[in-house]
Amino acid sequence: MISVTLYGRKDCHLCEQTCEILNSLQEKIPHQLTVVDIDKNDDLIRAYGFDIPVIEVGPYKLKTPFTKQELEVTLAAAQHRKKQLEELNDPDYSKFVNQGKTWGKFDGFSYWLSKHYLALFNVSVFIYILIPFLAPVFIKIGYRAPANIIYSGYRIVCHQLAYRSFFLFGKQPFYPREAARLVGLISYKEATGLSEDHKAEDILAAQKFIGNSVVGYKVALCQRDISIYAGIIIFGLAFWATKKRIKSLPWFLWIIIGIMPIGIDGVSQLISQPPISLIPYRESTPYLRMITGFLFGFATAWFGYPLLEESMAETRKILAVKRLRVHKPSEKVTQIT
Repeated sequence: MISVTLYGRKDCHLCEQTCEILNSLQEKIPHQLTVVDIDKNDDLIRAYGFDIPVIEVGPYKLKTPFTKQELEVTLAAAQHRKKQLEELNDPDYSKFVNQGKTWGKFDGFSYWLSKHYLALFNVSVFIYILIPFLAPVFIKIGYRAPANIIYSGYRIVCHQLAYRSFFLFGKQPFYPREAARLVGLISYKEATGLSEDHKAEDILAAQKFIGNSVVGYKVALCQRDISIYAGIIIFGLAFWATKKRIKSLPWFLWIIIGIMPIGIDGVSQLISQPPISLIPYRESTPYLRMITGFLFGFATAWFGYPLLEESMAETRKILAVKRLRVHKPSEKVTQIT
């Protein structure tokens, strides 16, 4: 027996007519009919709100308007396809059919993830950028051991150069190199007494310098990385607040807004300094790192999250109907949450 799903809503005359037609075809083409009220699910409203009734049977889909003949032909095609696949005795197809009859733990987890992925991402990113700020807090209150663990862990993913990092509990929020030419700020060299040269030992010293009671204590993630993740979480919150209705940023705008600014700032700095020195020397400022990092994170999330939502919405739709068919096969109209 083939499975047929009808997407409609209550008090829909065309939906009721379609149900009657399907019932009249039961003897000729036996099928299990599941009627889903789209008004109980935002994903289905967005997908089918202007097209109901919509019929899905196997790989085939019909949207209104359609005739009884077209509906019968579609069901017959699905029935014929099912018989052909069964005659092939393909173990993969048999496995697929059996999976469709049961609701396992993986189905439950996938359905949960498709509904809560955005909250999971937002919380994870928030925790990821919160932990580096705990390192200077721990040092301030006298707990160096947990602070050192944080510094060591984040050093795997970040250079932690003191002149490109934020500081807490000191005179300034950052101490840039003199080459950044920021008037009114104490430079890294003035604040620490350490060299700003590009020798390996000087770079290592900048990585290891955590701070002191005068300059404050270094955050365990650099300025640009913090700004990137801040951009991601801010768009994530905006996406959640708008109920995931924001459309994906076009790819060319993602390149212009997100990639080009951070690329120009980062690459020009890299190739201007030893050992490369292809262009006149420049040192980016904390403000440029924050702006370009934020734009990259925000634009990347704007480009990626809506595309991911399209995939998750389709997963939710498929699994919601499967759960309904497995758990309540006799019910015609059921709330899908």
